[in-house]
Amino acid sequence: MDFLGLRTLTVMDDAVHFIKESTGETVDLDNIPLEDEAVSKMLCAGDTQGVFQLESAGMTRLVERLAPKSMRDLVPLVALYRPGPLDAGMADKFIEGRKRHHAVESIHPLLDGILADTYGVVLYQEQVMQTASILAGFSLGEADILRRAMGKKKHDILLAQKQNFLEGCAKNKIDPDLANKIFDLLTHFADYGFNKSHSAAYALVAWQTAYLKAHYPAEFMAAILTSIIDKIQRVPHYIELAHRMGIKILSPDVNVSGHNFSVDGEAIRFGLAAVRNVGSGAIDAILAARQDGPFVSLRDFCNRVDMKLINKRTIECLIQCGAFDGMGMKRSQLLFLLDRDVAHAQQKQNDEATGQIDLFGDIVDDQYDDDIPDMPEASPQQLLNWEKENTGFYISGHPLDAYKRTLQNLPTIHDLKEAGVKERQLVRLGGMWSSVKRHTTKKGDSMCFAVLEDYSETVEVTVFPKVFYQAMDLLVQDQPVVVQGHADSSNRSEDGMQILADSIWSLDDYIPTYYVFIPAATDAADLPALQAEIQAILGSYPGSSDVNVYQGKSRLNVFFPRVQDCEELQQELEEKLGAGAVKIR
Repeated sequence: MDFLGLRTLTVMDDAVHFIKESTGETVDLDNIPLEDEAVSKMLCAGDTQGVFQLESAGMTRLVERLAPKSMRDLVPLVALYRPGPLDAGMADKFIEGRKRHHAVESIHPLLDGILADTYGVVLYQEQVMQTASILAGFSLGEADILRRAMGKKKHDILLAQKQNFLEGCAKNKIDPDLANKIFDLLTHFADYGFNKSHSAAYALVAWQTAYLKAHYPAEFMAAILTSIIDKIQRVPHYIELAHRMGIKILSPDVNVSGHNFSVDGEAIRFGLAAVRNVGSGAIDAILAARQDGPFVSLRDFCNRVDMKLINKRTIECLIQCGAFDGMGMKRSQLLFLLDRDVAHAQQKQNDEATGQIDLFGDIVDDQYDDDIPDMPEASPQQLLNWEKENTGFYISGHPLDAYKRTLQNLPTIHDLKEAGVKERQLVRLGGMWSSVKRHTTKKGDSMCFAVLEDYSETVEVTVFPKVFYQAMDLLVQDQPVVVQGHADSSNRSEDGMQILADSIWSLDDYIPTYYVFIPAATDAADLPALQAEIQAILGSYPGSSDVNVYQGKSRLNVFFPRVQDCEELQQELEEKLGAGAVKIR
């Protein structure tokens, strides 16, 4: 019974349905292997997006540190990733114990068995109860009363229970000082204690979603996208995630699409319900007409679909977002023919309904191909704009595609929001303005409120007069920019993040800076030779980007040539100095 109303359970059910449709396989999630190399490799690499409970930046870092090999390894994650255990250092003790394969310190030999799985850390409420039972002879009912008193800080009950605990420990010949210490330790841990059965249930769902993502990525992502189709602000992030996973996103298609997202080969196909002005009645009419075979032209589509259930505006939206592209005609041609084909179909269907016969109708349809005008297609930017206007997303491409190299070295808006930002934290983001609204202050100065969009999400940016006048030419809708500013919490937007701009650059003119990190343990005698090797590598890629080289936290006061920003340079430097040795901002 899904008491919590988890969207994830619907995602898994849809994914299993998609797998059956696309591959013929029947996946029984209750009987998947709970140890799996592909799932482990994916999680250890921090590839947790879309995985239940593991998506946040903090949880992802904890997963990477824990390096899970099986579902069993995910159970403590849910209990550990909360403010109390993290602040108390419980996660660090747990991971250290895991590395050593035994507890960092033993509380008492009698407890080693029940704390073995958590390496000496009292992590679960059940462990608090078992401790009271083993050391003090509490029944499980009495231990549960103790657990509740500890968790809710009921001091009067605690005092009575402490006396019972100490007396029970005395009967088991446990030193009174140690018994007091253990009781205080239990009281401390009870603040953070988590229900293990709850952790296990969540870990199982996390493992099941990870299994689907690792083994059936297209079906899993199609299920996720279907589940959030009504949450437009979240869809771009998962579309970008699908792209990073190597999954193509295909436009809606009147001959292939159903209501929702679906799997088309190894790609994901947009559903017709994602298109603006296309209601369920119109979709049902399209699907009903399609049962007699695929549509071969716009006129064929209009003639066969019930025109009482679909109108010209709906068909126009479908054309603009690419739903007729599979018929081999340009969108510009289809839009040119739309009025005529709709009028022809309406007249034809009306005549059929009234019993009239159009003697020339079949002749007109036969001559259809001769009437298609030879005309240029709309510009690539116009095609993308139509897609965004009619679905809320760019499908066949993205205006920022020309800047992928620069953007991949800047944090995404989604990642920044997931990680959380501190008040006045300095951030730098790349993207394009999806809206710019100018405003006049009480002093008569100009400023603006803008929305920055990247592949993943959007964020509100406030540009005060000083920065406004410096970057006025860049404050235009659809302009690609890099924005540097401070996080502000005084007037947060609905999504909890707002940026006060300090500097704005055009993405076309933006020159990133290279930060190269030499291992801190590098011997002083080896440093000159290593510096010379780095200078030689940099000299092979002359360009405009400044280079700062650090050893540990100290910047080297040595000249390094400016370089061209490219993947080859970054790869060569990291081959020499190690993965992650190069940061580009």
